Amino acid sequence: MVTRSWQMFPLGFLFGLGFDTATEITLFTVAGSQASGGMSFDTVMIFPALFAAGMTLVDTSDSMLMVGAYGWAFLNPIRKLWYNLTITAISALVAMLIGGIEALGLVASKLELAGGFWDVVEKLNVELAGFGYFVVGIFIASWIVSYLIYRWGGFGRIIVERA
Repeated sequence: MVTRSWQMFPLGFLFGLGFDTATEITLFTVAGSQASGGMSFDTVMIFPALFAAGMTLVDTSDSMLMVGAYGWAFLNPIRKLWYNLTITAISALVAMLIGGIEALGLVASKLELAGGFWDVVEKLNVELAGFGYFVVGIFIASWIVSYLIYRWGGFGRIIVERA
């Protein structure tokens, strides 16, 4: 539907407001290029439909997991505090890690830095889309470690008196 280059600005603005993922933007780019190449509209709409189906599956699975985790955490005030501390700490760690990789990549590209360390930073920036698997692994590992510390540390035996 975009016929002029200036029309990309409002579209980009809308993507930014919606916090759409790079994957979705890539999907729309592929669909747009296929449509401009002569592919029928019905066939092009398969790409967004498949993306929506995949996101629905992943989001539903995530919701089911989080309902279980929140249910476990909110049974006991100490457990709730422990859970919130763990999730906040891991979220901050992941945010700083991704932000650090992005910032180092920007510094490397602007200052034209190359060599061992900077090559690794560039490779991490290129493969940042696959970093999501690593993040999921960090969260799973942190939940397991947190649960074990909670159990072995005896935090479950702490009784909180309610006023």
